[in-house]
Amino acid sequence: MTKKKKNSPLENYKKLSIQVSLNGLSFCIVDTIANNLSQFERLTFESEVSPYELKKRLVMFFNQHELTNQIFSEVVVVHKNTLFSFVPTPLFNKDELANYLKFNVKILANDHIDFDEIPNYDLVNVYIPFVNINNYIFELFGEFVFKHNATVMVETLLNAHGYNSEPICYVYLCDNQMEITVISSKQLLFYNSFVYTTKEDYLYYLLFTMEQLKLDTEIIKLRLFGDIEMEDEYYNATYEYIKHLSIFIPPHDLFSEELAVEKVDFNILNAL
Repeated sequence: MTKKKKNSPLENYKKLSIQVSLNGLSFCIVDTIANNLSQFERLTFESEVSPYELKKRLVMFFNQHELTNQIFSEVVVVHKNTLFSFVPTPLFNKDELANYLKFNVKILANDHIDFDEIPNYDLVNVYIPFVNINNYIFELFGEFVFKHNATVMVETLLNAHGYNSEPICYVYLCDNQMEITVISSKQLLFYNSFVYTTKEDYLYYLLFTMEQLKLDTEIIKLRLFGDIEMEDEYYNATYEYIKHLSIFIPPHDLFSEELAVEKVDFNILNAL
């Protein structure tokens, strides 16, 4: 989304990254001069809200942390939902966006459908963003970039994965949503996102995915990250079924022990 930007002062050196979902909100501000994270805030809702309520809570969230009057050199919005579908670039036609979603996503007549390209891997992510959120951010900051969280997740993991020929499964947990990514030899084998409320839900989605992909639970390497630590109940439950298990620390120039403790959201940091 574009809008004529106001002249930015020379001291305008901060970048703002925001993630919005029906389960929660988060943002971070990066100081590009010091190359560090100057602020990170996160709000998890007790239950899933409507898009209308989501905007109301975002307005309050921004006012609480005094973001509305600040100037940023770059603003990125990450839309986190399950309304998406990956399409191989050779099969992609921007005039057929609804057809890529209609079989697994309920599309309303007034839904706006957009897409992100991942050119280095011949992938396109077709998705439905929160239009009311985009409009609000546009009113506040003018020009900004928006993308889907699946785009950020897949592209970042593909870039970091290397050329290991054996498949590796990455599972990210945050705000009652789990993202499963399976990569082999710089190729995306699988990505999907599921909303879960219990440990049993989580295990069902994980093990069913393994079964459908014919991945041997005795052999597959599984890397967990996000809202999970070694020896918590989700880690221990996973270890009952998958032995090659570890906590994954995503590579990033800004990651440190301090950030690991704060559990900075993977997507908002890597979206910048």
